[in-house]
Amino acid sequence: MAMSRAARLAPVVEMAESVEKKAAQRLGHFQGQVNLSHAKLAELEKFRGDYQQQWMTHGSRGVSGQWLMNYQRFLNQLETAVAQQHKSLAWHQGNLNSARSVWQKAYARVEGLRKLVLRYAEEARRLEDRREQRLLDELSQRLPQREQY
Repeated sequence: MAMSRAARLAPVVEMAESVEKKAAQRLGHFQGQVNLSHAKLAELEKFRGDYQQQWMTHGSRGVSGQWLMNYQRFLNQLETAVAQQHKSLAWHQGNLNSARSVWQKAYARVEGLRKLVLRYAEEARRLEDRREQRLLDELSQRLPQREQY
């Protein structure tokens, strides 16, 4: 018997599933990168807030010029680090969005192929049912003729 259309599509479906799986793994990787970047940003912002709180504590008691210069220099470094982390987070978010788009397309392709295979299988089943019904009809028409002789 010739290979059915559904069976012929099986390798295509497998390849599409493999592509979708890899896209999902990439999506997971980039989601992890975004989460990590977001955590680093939150940590930096908390540290900056704590450091600014030191100004409130020490500033009310009076500080030396050297302490103030060191404080200002370190606060500027913290601001730079926070800005860089914001850029890093945006970059990772862009990668995540791109990976999500690739995965969605791959997922849609797999789902479309699965539906097509199901449709072909249903069509083959209906054709086989009709063929069997024709065969049964033929046999049922022959039986009464045999009984007459």
